[in-house]
Amino acid sequence: MCVEDRISNLPDHIRCHILSFLPIQEAVRTSIISTKWRNLFASISTVDFDTYLLCGLTDRNVDSFKNFVDRLLKFPNQLSLDCFRLRGDEFDSWNDGDYDFDVSGWICAAVCRGVKEIDLFLDNFCHTLPDLLFTCHSLLTLTLTAKYSKIFEVPSEVCLRNLKTLCITNSVLVGDSLNRLISNCHVLEDLTFDECSVANAREINIQIPSLKSLYLDFFFPTGALNYVVVINAPNLVYFRYDSVIVEGCSLSNMKSLEKADICIWFDSSNYETSATHLFQGICNVRSLRLNIHEVIPLASRIPIFHNLVEFEFYGRESWLVEFLHFAPNLKTLTVKFQFRTGTRWNIGVPSCLSLHLKKIEISDYATYMIEIVRYLLDNSMVLEKLIIRVDAMTPTQENKARNQLLLLLKSSKKCLIVIL
Repeated sequence: MCVEDRISNLPDHIRCHILSFLPIQEAVRTSIISTKWRNLFASISTVDFDTYLLCGLTDRNVDSFKNFVDRLLKFPNQLSLDCFRLRGDEFDSWNDGDYDFDVSGWICAAVCRGVKEIDLFLDNFCHTLPDLLFTCHSLLTLTLTAKYSKIFEVPSEVCLRNLKTLCITNSVLVGDSLNRLISNCHVLEDLTFDECSVANAREINIQIPSLKSLYLDFFFPTGALNYVVVINAPNLVYFRYDSVIVEGCSLSNMKSLEKADICIWFDSSNYETSATHLFQGICNVRSLRLNIHEVIPLASRIPIFHNLVEFEFYGRESWLVEFLHFAPNLKTLTVKFQFRTGTRWNIGVPSCLSLHLKKIEISDYATYMIEIVRYLLDNSMVLEKLIIRVDAMTPTQENKARNQLLLLLKSSKKCLIVIL
């Protein structure tokens, strides 16, 4: 029985689109199907090299691989590229040292073909990225991971006028490179600096009207926190900050902000004013996740979070007690206490407990938290559901905790109570 080969009869551009979903090595193998497929892989719009290829390379076949990549990227009269990606991991990376790969040449070739997305994993990369990359007008998304690599330097001329997503991970940005880079991305919507650091500069200045999502995770050396972070983003919807509080922190014009994820690490207690400025900048959020590793005193200048309805808190119970008074309309509360502080819960009742709070979830419950549970049950007048998770306990501890809670909860008929 003869089966019709319908795929081979499709137009070239459709078959190229199909090949773009395959690993590059599989796309190449389609050349043996028939003459219609021969060398069709050279016209695919997505070029994705993963670490599987690296593992298969030897001194004998590396030159053939280089010629193949040159043919794939650098030959004239080829279609524009949707995506050029070099995948890697902590064990294998496309650095120029092992096999003398022309990574900079590959990047330039992708740029010359009007690439829209570039994703590079370049651990131990020992060269400067080509200047041509930073003037690519077709580029919409740039992702760079450069752990253990040479410091990240941006040339004096930068113009990424159509870039919408920029993600830089594990990189050291030298001098004014960071500010020069982002100030020349005029339509940027999504900006991420993950586990990065800055050398020979004292200010991080982010003023982008088009920005909608911002994630900042900077490493600042201990004792060297005299940095200033300035953010002006009127259309920002999501903000994530994972670092210490530095000497200067200015967040302005962030009235569109809906969700914030803030993790404040150690060495922040000396900058109470900057912490206050941070909270003032995010006070319009509806959803807040807050992780505080050290105590930061709540000054009288902290704003009221009128719009806050969802609050997830990881930290000291004493800090939570104070903060609830600044969230009068809170409806959902999730907590995980990191330290036992002996906080007294016979305090004034925040208005959110009396009027609005409907759901509470407590993770990693320990027996000392019984006063917390009692306080919340007694004072949450409209509570509908209480979830208590007794994770990370021995069987004996878990039984004791469950019995302790059951004795307390039998007297409460206000809400649904779930013990997990």
